[in-house]
Order: sequence, then C-alpha cells, then structure tokens
Amino acid sequence: MSINASIFREYDIRGIFEKELNEQSVKLIGYFLGQKIKGDKIVSIGYDARSHSPILRDYLTSGLNAAGCKVLDMGMVATPVNYYSNYIEMDGLSTDASIMITGSHNPSEYNGFKMTVDKGPFFGEDIYALGDEIIAHQDKKIEDNTQKTEIDVKTPYINFMIKEFAHLKGLETKLVVDGGNGVADTVLSRIFDALAFNYEGLYLEPDGTFPNHHPDPSVEKNLVDVKAALAQNGDIAFAYDGDADRIAVLTHKHNIKGDQMALLYAMKMENPTVIGEVKCSQVMYDELERRGAKAIMYKTGHSNLKVKMKETGADLACEVSGHIFFKHRYFGYDDAIYATLRMLELIADGIDIDAEIDALPQVFSTEEIKVETTEEEKFLIIDKVKELLTDPPSDFPTILNIIDVDGVRINFEKGWGLVRASNTTPVLVTRFESTDETLAKTYETAVNKLIQEAKEAL
Repeated sequence: MSINASIFREYDIRGIFEKELNEQSVKLIGYFLGQKIKGDKIVSIGYDARSHSPILRDYLTSGLNAAGCKVLDMGMVATPVNYYSNYIEMDGLSTDASIMITGSHNPSEYNGFKMTVDKGPFFGEDIYALGDEIIAHQDKKIEDNTQKTEIDVKTPYINFMIKEFAHLKGLETKLVVDGGNGVADTVLSRIFDALAFNYEGLYLEPDGTFPNHHPDPSVEKNLVDVKAALAQNGDIAFAYDGDADRIAVLTHKHNIKGDQMALLYAMKMENPTVIGEVKCSQVMYDELERRGAKAIMYKTGHSNLKVKMKETGADLACEVSGHIFFKHRYFGYDDAIYATLRMLELIADGIDIDAEIDALPQVFSTEEIKVETTEEEKFLIIDKVKELLTDPPSDFPTILNIIDVDGVRINFEKGWGLVRASNTTPVLVTRFESTDETLAKTYETAVNKLIQEAKEAL
C-alpha cells in the first residue's frame, strides 16, 4: 500500500489508523525524523487515550532506534506534558525532541504526531520535506526494535503547577471540569486535589472511543453536559479537547472565546506583547492597544504562533478556538491546564470575569463558516479573491485596508470579513464581524459572492 502524501499537514502528521498510519508508514516517519534531527539524539514520546496510540508508539520507536536515537517513553500524557519534557531533566536526561501521538479532537479512528525539535515546532516545510523523503523511500524495511527508557514527566509537571499556584490553595470557587474522556486527567485531579479545589469532574476517565461526546470544546453541542452541571452547582466551568491543549471557559453568562481570554489574561501583565490569529475579534486588538499592550496579528496555527512568539518575545498568544500560549511565567506553548490555573488566579485576585466581558464593545460575530472546496483549489481561490479585491464590484462595501498575512482579512468601515484556506482540510474558512448585525450579514454576502466569482474563474 503506497503512503498517502495528504497525512503530512502544515502543523502535524495526521491520518486514519492502519489505513494511513500503519506499521510501514510510521516506522519510516520515526526513521526519517530521526535522520533529520541528526540521529544520536534523545527523543521523548507520549501518547493520548486512543487504543492504537501505544501501537503507533512501538512503530515510531522502531524507526527512531534504527536512526540511532535514544527513545524515552512517558506513557499516556496530555500534549502540554509532552511539551514540558523539552524543558526539564528526567533522571539526568535532557530531550532533544519530543513527539506527541494524538488525534487531538478528531474522531477515534484518527491519530497523528505533533513534533517538537530543539524546543521549537517541527512544522510546515519541514513536515512536507519529511513526507517527500518518506514517499521516495516508502519500500525501505525497518526491523522491530522497541527498546526504550520509561520516564515520568507527569510528576514534575504536577509539582511545577502545585508550586506555581500554591497561593490558590483552598480557593472556594466551585469549579466544573469536563475532560471529554481525553487525557487532561492524567494530571488534572492530582493538581486540583493538592490545591484543595472544590470541583466536580465530568468524563475525566481517558477513553479513546469518546463515549460521552466528541472531545472538541469549540463546538457548542459538546458543552451541553458541562453547562448543565455549571447551572446546577458551579461558579465557573472548563472543558478540554482530546489532548488538553485547548480550553473552553464557561460562566453562567458567557462562553468565553480565546481572544476574550487573552484580554483577561493580559490584565495582569505589564505592557505585554500579545499575538492573535487572523480570526480574532478586532475588539481584542483595539482593547489591547488602548490598554498600552502591543497587539500583533498573525497566521492561524499553533506552530505559527509559537514561532512568532519566539521571534517577537511576546508574552501571550491566542487562537479563538482556545489554544492559549503563555510565555509570561511559562514556556511559550499552548497548555489548557495551565490556562485553567491562570484563569482561577484572576478570580482569586478579585476580577469579575463576567463584568469584564460585558464591558467590552459589543460586536456581532459569526462562527467560523466553512466553504467546501478541494486541496488543489483552495489556495488558488484565495489568490483569485485577492486579485478581485484590487478592483472590487461597485456595490462592494467600502474597504479601509486589507491584511494578507493569512488569507485575506478585509477591514470595512464598521467591521471585517475573513477568508482563508484551511491548512488541514479542503475548505475555505470565513468569519465576519461588525458593530451592526445587519452589516455583518452584508459583509458575509458580499465576500461570499466574491468567493463564488473566484471559484468560477478557475
């Protein structure tokens, strides 16, 4: 069976177990990744709750061993715990790279690899080049060799959190947490119990079949149970995705999006630099600047934001979907468990989260709207839309300016519209916002007509 090039994505490697991620392809991923990081290196591996994750761990280990690497096995962990392994010594060993085996919020038959090399994401052109090399040598045979050293990263991670947030011990706020049967609770309860939190846990047991709901907290229907528990007996609620690098924060009044979270977190930082993605509300950028922060708009994608944070020395970054990255007092990667504790810190400091959200300028925003297309055409459509915007139709809303850092974000007089190509699926992603609900719809209609015209022109 030939190896499918589509598994090599912008931010990670992802595919269906056995069909695309099988013994041959995964051994080769381990081998050629080991070659790229120059062999003779230490690589730490962790995996999520899917039943096939340990199988992929063994295939990957065989490939890495064949490349001359030393493999450390941290077992079932959350993605941020996997990232944490890059910043500590474990039994006198420091890792040169880490690989997290996770399908994240994808259905249970999927799995994948998130890779960190020299404390930075391995992504984009590096992944595509890795894929090209693997496909060129897809018949290469690699022997079984699952030799590895077991390590404990969870305990030092838990101890770090307990120490860092010791001042929250005994917090009386009533918490509800929904693990979505992902891997958040490989560490969460131990941290919460040590800090004597008052909490109710839903679906904390890791189960890669996700029997209760899909582990994607950015989708409203997946929050039904946690909202009910919050309404009955809680002050604030948190929900996590399958590998615990994304968070949803819920109060009795609000489902707080990632860009709103960034505004809250930035309140306790002195003149911070904050990076947002192109889907973030203009309110976030304007409010940050008004408060004396520096706001930077950049490309969507956890790998892109980590690289931009390092380049700019930013304190914080966010995606609307709930990836929150702290460099302020942390290591600059997305960690939903750490983000939970930082939110509780705001509450302990007396900040009224609902009042802060209510005080923000009111805008009308659409959710992400996906437009089906093909892998071959999605970027061509974006290029055509850019071209059409140089001479827009006479009835097109007045354009103030265009930001093309990731797709096209068109700033209008009272809002904006975005169209960008997804880096992971064959769709265009659009989003619209305005201070006027009718205008938001007007912007959406105008941009959709432009997309249609671009499609027809191909």
